[in-house]
Amino acid sequence: MRLHSFLPSPAVDAVKYIHIQSEPLDPHYEVDQLRADNPTIGGIVSFIGLMRDINEGDKVSRLFLEHYPGMTEKALEKIVDEAMRRWDLAGCRVVHRVGEMSPTDPIVVVVVASRHRKEAFLGCEFVIDYLKTQAPFWKKELTEGGERWVDARVSDTEAEEKWRTDELSDN
Repeated sequence: MRLHSFLPSPAVDAVKYIHIQSEPLDPHYEVDQLRADNPTIGGIVSFIGLMRDINEGDKVSRLFLEHYPGMTEKALEKIVDEAMRRWDLAGCRVVHRVGEMSPTDPIVVVVVASRHRKEAFLGCEFVIDYLKTQAPFWKKELTEGGERWVDARVSDTEAEEKWRTDELSDN
């Protein structure tokens, strides 16, 4: 399944790209695509989320990721739009994998570019923090004890709340 959208950003010359795929991810390709021929970019920050072989103390041999087509892309677009509203970003690419994965497989790539590093770091952190709690993805793990659905982590919710607190203190 290959779903993608190349969406113009509200910021001048900024680019956002949101893509959900079942094929393996290529983080280097995503970085290269974002920086291609854009001399205004001074910094790029990327986050690559990988499948771990252990969760909650249990060995995990496979991960199955599902999403809600259409709704997921809209949720990701809203997150990226908010990051671009908060910081002066030149672009953002979010590529997420669905389907069956093995330990060490990349699950998600978030790449953020800006004129200066601070905005890129903040934008990237914001996008992944919100993605973990606001994008409709569902994870099922295969462990030695069988299959189980994975709930959101408290730390993910706390990370998202930090941004809400920051927003309130900025007003």
